[in-house]
Amino acid sequence: MSDDTRTRLAHTSQLGPDTLAAVRDLLDGAFDGDFGDEDFEHALGGMHALVYEGGALVAHGSLVQRRVLHQGRALRTGYVEAVAVRAERRRRGLGGAVMAALEGVIAGAYVLGALSASEEGAALYESRGWKPYPGQIGVLGPAGPERLAEEEGSTYVWTPPGGVALDSAGRLDFDWRDGDVV
Repeated sequence: MSDDTRTRLAHTSQLGPDTLAAVRDLLDGAFDGDFGDEDFEHALGGMHALVYEGGALVAHGSLVQRRVLHQGRALRTGYVEAVAVRAERRRRGLGGAVMAALEGVIAGAYVLGALSASEEGAALYESRGWKPYPGQIGVLGPAGPERLAEEEGSTYVWTPPGGVALDSAGRLDFDWRDGDVV
């Protein structure tokens, strides 16, 4: 990170159209065009960590509330979405700055943090204490609960201080949404 690096934490409602367009542009570039409208929709409605260098947006991540059913309890979960750093700015601590800001929100407002990690992103999350959930992953779908075996191993959790202790023998069932459920 450089001396002119600044992190802004703001709710979606506080971001104007120009900022949202800059976020979408960053995400489209960082994910090489593999970031669709539903993915962007998943990143809205919560808090955003925006990292700027020299006034330019260089990194982003968002946190939205989800409910995760575990052992008969609906857990208030801060779900991390759309973490990205511009390609030419990677490996400089910017992803860590994004995660530090989002983890601060999780610690202050949620009993659990969760995210779905790509192979490329897993090392960042693991370096910050996030762990792949070792049990089953599921969703509370329109037709009822269903297992999502393909999400097992890439769904990471982080328990903030005072958060809930998970029982790895129990399944995590995420609330339903369009597109990628987890």
